[in-house]
Amino acid sequence: MAKILSLNVNGVSVPVVFEGSKSLPVAFIRLCWRGAGANEDGASAAKAGLARLSAQMLNEGCLSLGSSLFASECERKAVGINASVGREKLVIELDALKEHYEFALEKLRLVLSESNLIQSEFDKCKALSLGEISNYDNDNDYVVRTALFEQFFFGTALANPSIGTAASLKNLSLDDVRGFLASHLDLANLYVVCGGDLSDNDVAKIAQVIEVLPVGQSREVRRFSPVKVPFESLSLKESEQAYINFASAFNVQNEERYKARVASFILGESGFGSRIMEEVRVKRGLAYSAYAKAVIGKSASYMYGYLQTKNESAKEAIAVVRDEFDKFIKHGVKQSELSQAKKFLQGSLPLSLETLFARANVADSEFYEYGRLGEFLKERERIAALSLDELNEFIKSHSEINELSFAVLKNEG
Repeated sequence: MAKILSLNVNGVSVPVVFEGSKSLPVAFIRLCWRGAGANEDGASAAKAGLARLSAQMLNEGCLSLGSSLFASECERKAVGINASVGREKLVIELDALKEHYEFALEKLRLVLSESNLIQSEFDKCKALSLGEISNYDNDNDYVVRTALFEQFFFGTALANPSIGTAASLKNLSLDDVRGFLASHLDLANLYVVCGGDLSDNDVAKIAQVIEVLPVGQSREVRRFSPVKVPFESLSLKESEQAYINFASAFNVQNEERYKARVASFILGESGFGSRIMEEVRVKRGLAYSAYAKAVIGKSASYMYGYLQTKNESAKEAIAVVRDEFDKFIKHGVKQSELSQAKKFLQGSLPLSLETLFARANVADSEFYEYGRLGEFLKERERIAALSLDELNEFIKSHSEINELSFAVLKNEG
């Protein structure tokens, strides 16, 4: 069972979420910095992609060994170190066999203390990102999703793709990356998730790795709201199908999350059993797949969905989605739908806790969202006790999800 420990490092109490297991001789560490993700690029598109590019640079080894030698030394002992960013966090993950734990800690300390922030590595990382962006130009799913969020979260960091754009990346410099890492990789905003075949004494050794970080100042994760006026935008591009993305505000409080999960499951997340899939595909044959889900985080809370259909059927498909959301708000759900949702969500519980890494991910999410452990099981209990009247009252109180915005990419004509 996971527990919360603490490391006192340079006068800062760094939380540690620890999930121990003796079943395999492995160890993993996840360093998580709050308020260091892509949202920190800022609302201006000029710096879009900075956080992601900075994380890429952390994957280039250390100054004393360089990228290739660092990678080969880690590979010989099956040590993996990888940095990545989401919207809200920057994360460095380490995994190793228990016998190479000390070696792995040494390598992780090198990444933090002497990151390989040199011009040649920067140019390489930037070129790789520009290549990815170029490939995305032909990915219609990406194009329409980017177009949706550009308007839906207009004027905020969420309007910009986390990878950035060709224009923004070309404007970024090595000094930008150095500045970002220096101001965001600190102790004040760090928490650690670790586990495997480790003792409390092994966990304490992580302090020797992170002591190289500056103390810093605590940051709040920035909160963003979507535009208040719904829109429907159209991009014309040669395409065999119409690509449709949609979103609406979903102002869910922490204590309502379990209700939002059940409601979202019934409306659009449960595959062929969902309202959206039933109406769009099963009854009308308008799409191979149609989906809608609640996205609830510290930085934003909204409903998001997508579907593909024939170019000539785009308007009809949009009308069906609008109608289903409207009926959902007005009439709620049936007892049979609630019972089916409970059965699935309760039945999936063992899978969510089946492996060491799955349990660690659950504990990570609990600590990040609530600052404590145990919410995962409590949520399942709340779902089990949820009544039809309670759920329908919740749905009716969130009529904002009916204020749908759409982005459509379809063929001309």
